[in-house]
Amino acid sequence: MFERRLGYHIDWLLIAAVSVVCAIGTSMIYSTTYDPTAGTVGPQFATQFYALLLGGLAFVICVVIDYRVLANNSLFIHGGVLVALVCVLFFGEVIGGAQRWLSVGPANLQPSEFAKLGLALLLAAYFSEYRRGTVERADLIVVAVLTAVPFVLIAKEPDLGTAVVLLSVALGVTWVAGLRMRWLAALALVALLLAPLAWFALEPYQRERLITFVNPGRDALGAGYQQIQARITVGSGGLTGKGFLQGTQGQFNFLPVAHNDFIFSVLAEEQGFLGVIVALGLYLFVIIRGLTAARLAKDRLGAYLVAGVMLSFAFQVIYNVTMSAGLAPVKGLTLPLMSYGGSSLIATLAGFGLVVNVRMRRFTN
Repeated sequence: MFERRLGYHIDWLLIAAVSVVCAIGTSMIYSTTYDPTAGTVGPQFATQFYALLLGGLAFVICVVIDYRVLANNSLFIHGGVLVALVCVLFFGEVIGGAQRWLSVGPANLQPSEFAKLGLALLLAAYFSEYRRGTVERADLIVVAVLTAVPFVLIAKEPDLGTAVVLLSVALGVTWVAGLRMRWLAALALVALLLAPLAWFALEPYQRERLITFVNPGRDALGAGYQQIQARITVGSGGLTGKGFLQGTQGQFNFLPVAHNDFIFSVLAEEQGFLGVIVALGLYLFVIIRGLTAARLAKDRLGAYLVAGVMLSFAFQVIYNVTMSAGLAPVKGLTLPLMSYGGSSLIATLAGFGLVVNVRMRRFTN
């Protein structure tokens, strides 16, 4: 039951900042899908608007239900997500060569986006109940198993970008739970040693992306095209940008899927360096404000949960921005709250509902 007095402790500043970022993203989707010759906007804008409404509902639900209740049922939530991921492999919709979506009436649902929340809840519940002061080897094995199952299912879709985000969730929760530096160093060393073997596990197109990242001009009209066009788009904005609906790279499709993975590049083109600074400032504020909720949490469960949600959010923001600037390999990883994608938007807003939930209940019994 939601108590009225809890409303006095809602983090309205965080909600306001998240809302502004969503508004910027929706306007950029409008711009990138706008057809200046016909004077019409693409269906992506309406889809994102409806997803925003559903995301708002998910946010409210995740605020109203006590996060401790959700954590107590985390095994069922995580299990439900795993079932959905298995269904994707057998019955999922194939779009753009990837099988990542389940048809739900007129809409498509991407379960992998909700796997991040399910894993954060499960790991937070585990460490809050079984933690012994520091993270031990047995804990790392448990974390590895719980993370590996959804990781493999998502990677097989294939969606390596979202699968990697699960690692940031696991690292965020485990770090706050007391991961020792020597264990972190050991994990980094193992990852470094296994990197050459990981090369052979990649799909051919994934290898090509890594190669063209080093030398985009090697295949300027093929694998390196997006990376080259993204750099051109970002650089063409200058200091103040070309103005809303005045961009050429995104609106005239020189930059593929501009409304999705490269929405930040279009923002840089239309709003320039000043607009980029404002957007990055908002993201930085959201991340700091979210992590503050972990520090203020009344219990370890809340702190671990917020850490998992916010570290994955920060990882996606950093990677997408650096990718848009040509500083990281191209990967299908959206910019949270801005990029087109209903499932991503709904899951992200639900995650922020959990963050507000934890901070709001810091004075309750």
